[in-house]
Amino acid sequence: MSLDREAPPQQTVVVETAARLHFGVLDLRGSLGRWFGGIGAAAPGPTLRVVARPAHELCVDGEDATRALEFAQRFQRHYDLDAAVHVHVERALPHHKGLGSGTQLALAVGRAIAEVSGITTTPEELATAVGRTKRSAVGTWTFAGGGLVVEGGRRREGSGVSPLLARIPLPASWRCVVAVPDAVCGISGAAEADALAGLPPVDDRDVERVAHVVMMGLLPAAADNDIHAFGSALTAIQTITGRWFAPIQGGTFASSVSADLVRHMAEWGAAGVGQSSWGPTVYGLVEGESAAGQLADRVRHAMGAGGSVFEGPFRAHGACVTRG
Repeated sequence: MSLDREAPPQQTVVVETAARLHFGVLDLRGSLGRWFGGIGAAAPGPTLRVVARPAHELCVDGEDATRALEFAQRFQRHYDLDAAVHVHVERALPHHKGLGSGTQLALAVGRAIAEVSGITTTPEELATAVGRTKRSAVGTWTFAGGGLVVEGGRRREGSGVSPLLARIPLPASWRCVVAVPDAVCGISGAAEADALAGLPPVDDRDVERVAHVVMMGLLPAAADNDIHAFGSALTAIQTITGRWFAPIQGGTFASSVSADLVRHMAEWGAAGVGQSSWGPTVYGLVEGESAAGQLADRVRHAMGAGGSVFEGPFRAHGACVTRG
């Protein structure tokens, strides 16, 4: 643990961060000593916004205040702080939609308190302080720097944040259309741990195939600005890993709503499609602003009043921290 304190700045701090999209898991076997591993990216939206300022005592309010208070208290205990900070969650992410809402809220609250208290933390220290080291670290690394990230999984024995293996900024011309259905919720927390523990063993050839597609398909395509090769690799990863989770979610996707949206986006020209984490959020990739606008409009029409749609380039940066 590193604790580098400066004199606490007496001003307001704003932390804004985007949802993360989880593209898939590398290995559910753990046969080489590491569990999970993940691929993902910083989404164009939705976003979360936390405001913090010095106060007489710790006070947390706004959206999702109960969870935010828990994360604030964890941060305080980790650093043995008695922080006098008012944390206001101005805008939270939707719960249990596959957007990493818990991790982004935890990291944003922790970073806001750190800034107000004059504490310098690394991404790993921040995630540890707020208790987000149990499974995927995709959200930690998108919070830290945005872009397409690949993380190497947790050790079977021990603790700590999964290491960042690769980060590639995705081309600004690529657009992502994110569809967040209202009705269906994914799983998280203890339910997620139980679900993962109950999965049947995955095929070694599937694990090897995913690693091969990531290393020789997905990452080179991102570096070469080849959206069609990238989309093809992404769709292949989603198809394989979706089979791994089918015993829990009833199929490759979390619901018929998610499955229909993925199928439609592919039919409407998306170069790559998939479901984020346990869903029900799904996404499609296209080239250019015009194509993205058309796809987003068609998705909105298909969803009607049953969800939200976000569209834009993948974020090439992590959380924005500003002082006011």
